Formats: sequence, C-alpha cells, structure tokens
Amino acid sequence: MWIEDNNQLKRTFVFNDFTEAFAFMTRVAFLAEKHQHHPNWCNVWNKVEIHLCTHDAGDIITEKDRALAKEIDLLHKA
Repeated sequence: MWIEDNNQLKRTFVFNDFTEAFAFMTRVAFLAEKHQHHPNWCNVWNKVEIHLCTHDAGDIITEKDRALAKEIDLLHKA
C-alpha cells in the first residue's frame, strides 16, 4: 500500500530474495523510462523501497506519481 509522507508517495515491496527484488527493479526501470518519470529508490537484499514525487513541479505528489504507482502495483501483481 502506498502512503503519502513528506510530499512523496512511498511503498516498500518485499520479495523472496535479492534476485526477485532486482528483477522487479528492472521492470520498474523500463516502466519509468516509458513514463519519463523516475523514482527515488533503495534496495537491500529482498526489499525495494520506492519514493515518488514530481521534481519539476516542486517536489510534490502529482498525477504523474499516482499513475506510475498504479502501474508499479500492476507489475508487482504480475
């Protein structure tokens, strides 16, 4: 579940291992390129933490962030 905190949408995804986490990050990277909207993220072993905000709108949450979050959720469920 995405949470709004400090003008960012945030979510942590947990996987079985590093390989699954990294594969997910790769899929998100291609999606982010398609949207021309890139996340701030961190990966430690089986966890991927993603923070979304729109930098060129003053580092606030915009519809671009909400749309990307929805598509990331779909990738995670696939």
